[in-house]
Amino acid sequence: MMSIVHHVVIAVLTFRRPADIRAVLPALGNEIAALGALPFSVRIQVVDNDRDASARVAVSELADRLTVPIRYAVEREPGISAARNRALVESADDDILIFIDDDERPEPGWLAALLNCLQRTGAEAVVGPVRSTFEVQPDAWMEAGGFFVRRRLETGTPVEVAATNNLLIDLAFVRANGLRFDLDFGITGGDDTMFTREFVRAGGRILWCAEAMVVDVVPAARVTHRWVMLRAFSSGNGWSLTSLKLTRTTSERWRVLPQLLASGGVRIAGGCVRVAVGILTGSLQHRARGARTIARGLGMAAGALGYRYQEYRRR
Repeated sequence: MMSIVHHVVIAVLTFRRPADIRAVLPALGNEIAALGALPFSVRIQVVDNDRDASARVAVSELADRLTVPIRYAVEREPGISAARNRALVESADDDILIFIDDDERPEPGWLAALLNCLQRTGAEAVVGPVRSTFEVQPDAWMEAGGFFVRRRLETGTPVEVAATNNLLIDLAFVRANGLRFDLDFGITGGDDTMFTREFVRAGGRILWCAEAMVVDVVPAARVTHRWVMLRAFSSGNGWSLTSLKLTRTTSERWRVLPQLLASGGVRIAGGCVRVAVGILTGSLQHRARGARTIARGLGMAAGALGYRYQEYRRR
């Protein structure tokens, strides 16, 4: 392990999912215990974005039972960005911060793989893959469309953007560059896209670690055509919004905006062609993947024109 690392914290953000908290914290405890004797400390930080503190009881019960340090904080400001920033605040005295979602479960060796990759490479960030499991199995259309298929890369591959559902970051680098999660994306999502794009722009290296796998437990409510299409739309929307936010001058913005519109338009047109081919040939894969491409293209075009899809809006 790198000699400058003395304190590692694993952050779990949650909102009204006490059952998930009761599942993920013991799994994280097992990962920490599997490391054995360590020259640095490792603890768990839960950030509850529910002002009613709905996870407090579950965290308290597990803190009494597990042998690893667990801290709990309530972030009353709604939005995923505020919760992620609270994790940064709660890690003010730590060296390494690892994000994992409350509805994910680390596979055995996950934590060791992340830390070993950091030690070997000296990268400023390490990101790992996500594999999905389902409460109900996706239908043939969703399977054909690859809606839940995540990217797979070789260990050591640099990436320019990453989600925070399986991400290790060097906090010294974050502090030195004044990086924070943008509150403008707290309801729309995409703040992790913005954060990691700014991270790379500041000179940080994000490297892939194929061995650091987590499992995403997908609830039945998300295994629907509507949800996967809206998620594709949201992905494209977030890319355009972050691309525009990253521009530094008016002239740069006016150069990027038509590029985004063109990229969205190409995806819409290409997706329509693929759907048509699927109809003519009877290919379910072409129809499903074409529909996904159309949704992402529409999201990109809408974002370029200023529309913000509020994926995390609370009712």
